[in-house]
Amino acid sequence: MNTKATSDGAKARLLLARTLVYIFLGFLTILSLFSFYLLIVNASRSNGELQAGFTLVPSTHFLDNLKNAWNDASIDIPRGMLNSFVVALISALLTTYFSALTAYGLHAYKFKLKKIAFTFIMAIMVIPKQVSAVGFVQLVNKFHLNNNYLPLIIPAIAAPIVFFYMIQYMESTLPLEVVEAARVDGSGEFSTFNRIILPMLKPALAVQMIFAFVESWNNFFIPSLILTKAEYKTVPIMIAQLRSADYSKFDMGKVYMFILLAILPVMIVYIFLSKYIIKGVTAGSVKG
Repeated sequence: MNTKATSDGAKARLLLARTLVYIFLGFLTILSLFSFYLLIVNASRSNGELQAGFTLVPSTHFLDNLKNAWNDASIDIPRGMLNSFVVALISALLTTYFSALTAYGLHAYKFKLKKIAFTFIMAIMVIPKQVSAVGFVQLVNKFHLNNNYLPLIIPAIAAPIVFFYMIQYMESTLPLEVVEAARVDGSGEFSTFNRIILPMLKPALAVQMIFAFVESWNNFFIPSLILTKAEYKTVPIMIAQLRSADYSKFDMGKVYMFILLAILPVMIVYIFLSKYIIKGVTAGSVKG
């Protein structure tokens, strides 16, 4: 009887602890989504309603604000979203592929400068972009690449953070015996990487491609220095232009709709591809 009572008590305590954890996680979820919900509410209100004060109840002007924002003559948000999508997609593809290739080279090969190369890449990772911004902009001006997407896309090939994640993932899940077997079978090095290694890295590639896409989409600092023509500007630059607007004469409902449109693609990426993020993180955390 004592054993059964003890077991029932342990189960009750476990159930209580689990319930409290779920309540706490639910609270954190609501807290995290509250600002996004409030943004949707404000995007559905007219300028007059927004001036009247705060409310948690959506209004009926969502489609009107969407139409006004989409057709705004001063800020071409459809063109900005297209520009951001092109830059973010290409940058994400280059970042993940070449970072995985670099990580594979350091993981699968043994050479004298291997440790030095790894240390050098890690040292670059801690250098903020702002430090090299002046020299980078001067280089862009020298090659007449202003209002061009190449300065935003080509540097994405070198991504120390993505490289570090990929090499850690390879050390956890990629046995070198696979590479040796491919070489014995006569497979070339690039063929081995592209046809054998990359499919094994799908979870990690998906995670880093998502993060790289989001980072490039939200990038404001460097694009603002080299993109000056309206037809080349990306979404973050267009949103920053709202700061200089006269808010006493500006439609605040349209402003909130601008912001909602700017972050909507990022939210969609996280919602539909979150399973790849979880799978990629957990797969690389346990030795195979």
